[in-house]
Amino acid sequence: MPRWPKPPEGSWTEHYSELGTAPMSYEDSISPEFYELERTAIFQRAWLNVGRVEQLPKVGSYFTKEIDAARTSVILVRGRDQQIRAFHNICRHRGNKLVWNEFPREETSGTCRQFTCKYHGWRYGLDGALSFVQQEGEFFDLDKADYGLAAVHCEVWAGFVFVNLAPEPPQTLREFLGPMVTDLEGYPFDKLTDRYYYRAEVGANWKLYMDAFQEFYHAPVLHASQSPDNYANAAQQAGFEAPHYQLDGPHRLVSTSGVVTWELDPTMRKPMEDITRSGLFGPWDVPDLGEMPVGLNPAKCDPWGLDSFQLFPNFVILIWSGGWYLTYHYWPTGHDTHVFEGNLYFTPAKTPRDRLAREMAAVTFKEYALQDSNTLEATQIMLESRAVTRFPLNDQEILLRHLHKVAGDWVREHHDRPTEAEAR
Repeated sequence: MPRWPKPPEGSWTEHYSELGTAPMSYEDSISPEFYELERTAIFQRAWLNVGRVEQLPKVGSYFTKEIDAARTSVILVRGRDQQIRAFHNICRHRGNKLVWNEFPREETSGTCRQFTCKYHGWRYGLDGALSFVQQEGEFFDLDKADYGLAAVHCEVWAGFVFVNLAPEPPQTLREFLGPMVTDLEGYPFDKLTDRYYYRAEVGANWKLYMDAFQEFYHAPVLHASQSPDNYANAAQQAGFEAPHYQLDGPHRLVSTSGVVTWELDPTMRKPMEDITRSGLFGPWDVPDLGEMPVGLNPAKCDPWGLDSFQLFPNFVILIWSGGWYLTYHYWPTGHDTHVFEGNLYFTPAKTPRDRLAREMAAVTFKEYALQDSNTLEATQIMLESRAVTRFPLNDQEILLRHLHKVAGDWVREHHDRPTEAEAR
């Protein structure tokens, strides 16, 4: 994939000639056939973030991740050597799902010394090796060394755990992430361990929800009811435009200036924000996290608000200037459905007031996210009518163009490649 240079002054979109400026089709979001191509071309080949190292705090800690688009379930576990490994969640005996609780389609987590199949009791160590077979003598020439768990490529970057389901990934994780993302190294993700988690099943294509968080053109209109009237009216009249967009390989970034909430006119704040000293932009009491990495605030905004890093295919790291960050995941379950996950990360609360401020930020985020998702099913329904098939995008919607182009490029690149037989 190409690396995208920072454009000169002027229209962002026009300086990326590969994207074009013509009205765009959303056929890739409504076609069951295209979704089937995406599953193999993207979700079985790209590096996928499945969580953070804090979810595996000690030897034997594990969690499972359902990756429906790849039609598999994965176990992540910390081994006795402290290494984090990933395995397909399948017993080598008869193919039963290995790790699950009451409902086999639900994810689970915990701590164990070994994994035991519920069906016939085969056991596997934390390193995936088969350690016990019930009535082993009744099998024919069975060598346990040949029947360990099926490994999945797993790498960790900045505490984020990624897997790749390809037999041999074409790139290391670091090569895949590229310099725009790896320039975040040095951000103290490991210090922000208070986590708030949300999950929603959404009746729309996964890319449509990503689009909702890739531009702020909608904010003064869609979120007007969440803002005081005078602020919302002013925002609608003036509009909003982020000062910096950046593309690097398959990944995208939008960086914005910000406002200092507690310095706003009191009539432009909500009473609960004053009481809790918190809101959408996070707790007002900003922790000292030290020097920030070079990858943040590339436009040198003053004041700076946030940077939203959109990692292809389905992962977002959104870092706020107030000393906290969000992650979003969009896990496809069909051409017109997906699971959205939101995580908020803060420094650990030291006082009840700290805890209240974090709870307020989490609840406010949930309300805004629900507003964004509220439009998506209606969008999916009408796109599938195909009454209109081409849609104009403005300059602020450059990241939307890029996501859909990259998805299409990955599909074409993979499925246009000759098979082994054809190559011979």
